[in-house]
Amino acid sequence: MSDQKSPIVDPGVFRAYDIRGRADVELTDAFARALGRAYGDTIAEAGGREVAIGRDCRPHGVRLAAAFADGVQAAGVDVIDLGMVPTPLVYFAIHDAHLDGGVAITGSHNPPAWNGFKLCAGTASMHGDAITDLRARIERGPATDPAPGARRAVDILPRYVAKLDAGLRPLARRIKVVVDAGNGAGGPAAVAALESLGAEVHPLYCEPDGSFPNHHPDPTVEANLVDLRRAVAETGADLGVALDGDADRLGAIDRHGRVVWGDQLLLYFARALLAEKPGARVVGEVKCSRVLYDGVRAAGGEPEMWKVGHSLIKARMRETGAELAGEMSGHLFFADRYYGYDDGIYAACRLVERIGRDGPALDAFVDALPVTTTTPELRLACPDDRKFDVVARAAAHFSARYPTSDVDGARVDFPHGWGLIRASNTQPVIVMRFEADTQAHLDAARAEVDAWIAKHAPEVDPTKDTHH
Repeated sequence: MSDQKSPIVDPGVFRAYDIRGRADVELTDAFARALGRAYGDTIAEAGGREVAIGRDCRPHGVRLAAAFADGVQAAGVDVIDLGMVPTPLVYFAIHDAHLDGGVAITGSHNPPAWNGFKLCAGTASMHGDAITDLRARIERGPATDPAPGARRAVDILPRYVAKLDAGLRPLARRIKVVVDAGNGAGGPAAVAALESLGAEVHPLYCEPDGSFPNHHPDPTVEANLVDLRRAVAETGADLGVALDGDADRLGAIDRHGRVVWGDQLLLYFARALLAEKPGARVVGEVKCSRVLYDGVRAAGGEPEMWKVGHSLIKARMRETGAELAGEMSGHLFFADRYYGYDDGIYAACRLVERIGRDGPALDAFVDALPVTTTTPELRLACPDDRKFDVVARAAAHFSARYPTSDVDGARVDFPHGWGLIRASNTQPVIVMRFEADTQAHLDAARAEVDAWIAKHAPEVDPTKDTHH
C-alpha cells in the first residue's frame, strides 16, 4: 500500500469531456502526477500496458507532461512520449500503433494561462463517469506499488503525414489555401499534410507559440479570422482554413472571406459522402441548422441529431456505425476513410481534396444554401445546481405546445424555425440558439422563450452573457 499523499484537488477542473484549469493554480505538478497515476491505474486494471502522451505548445505543458508521465509510469504503464504535437496526432498514435490509451495535454482554445488533459482509454475518449472516477482515485491515493513503466520518445509526424497522404485522393487541379494555425500546435502538421496532398499552401501564424501573439486560436470567433480574410484576398486563394489551439477543430472561409460554419462544412462533406454511400448516417448536434438535417435527408442520407460534445459524438458514431459527424464548434469526425475521431488537419485535407477534384467551390456551395436567419450561441448565467431543472421545466412547457426534441436540452420546432434551450455541461450557463426563415419569425420565437424564462425561470440572469 502506497503512502503517497494526494494533492488538494479542485473539483472544478473535472469537466464533462476533459480536465481543464489554470497552470500553476489548479493544475500543479503534484496534481498532474497524481492524475497520471490515477489514469495509469485505470489503464493497467483494464489490462493495458502502453499509452501515448502529447502536449500542445504552451510552455507549462512541458512540465505538466513530464509530471503526468511520471504518474503513469508509477502505475507500471509504459509511456510513448510524442513531444509537442496537436491533439489529433495523439489520437492517431493510439489507432496506428494499437495502444492502450493516450493523453493530449492541451488548453485547446482557452487563454494561454490555461491547460488541460484530454484522455483516452483505448481509442475511446474518457468522459462523464470515467472522468469522475479519476477524481475519486486521486482522492483515495494509489493502492499498489508496481514496477515502474518505461518511457521512449517517438516522432509521429512523418507517419501521420504518410498515412493521410495514402488515404487521400490526388487533386485534379491546383488549389491555393491559406492556413492560419493561430500559433497553435497544429501549424507544422497542417502545412506538411496539405503540401503532401498537392495544395499550394500559404502559412499564416503556423509557428507554434503558446503565448498566441497574433490572435487567439479559436476559429469560431470571427474577430480571430481578420488576418485570414486579408491573406486569402491578397493571395487570391481558393479558401482559407483556421485551426484551434490543438487542431482538433476546423474553421473555414470561402474566397470572398465568408465564414463557412461547422454545420455547413458538415453538409458539404455529407453530400460528397452520400454520392458514394447512399443512405449513410450523418450525425450532427442540437445547435446545428435545420438546413443541415434537411440537406442530408435530401441527399439520400440518414441524419441524426445528437448531444453536444466531442466525446459523446464519437461514442454515438461507434454505436450506430455513422460515417460522418460534426459540431457547430468545428469538430468534424470522419469514419469514412479514416478513424472516426475529430481532426481539424484531416478535415482541412478532405475539404481541399473535394474542392480540388469534383466538388463545388466553397462560395458556390454557400450561395446555393437556403437562406435562414440565426442567432449566435446565447449564454445566460444560471447556477449549476439549477440549470438542468430549468431546462427540464422548459421542455415540459414547450413540448405541450410544439414538437420538441429532448436529446440534449429542449430543441423546440416552432412553425417557421426552431429554438434551443440547454444546460452547458462545463459552466453555470443556459445555452440558447434560434433559427428561422425570416427575422420576424426568429424574433417571435425568441420572444416566446424569453417571456417564459422571465416568468418561470428566475434563476436565469439574461443580463449576464457569459460568452468568452
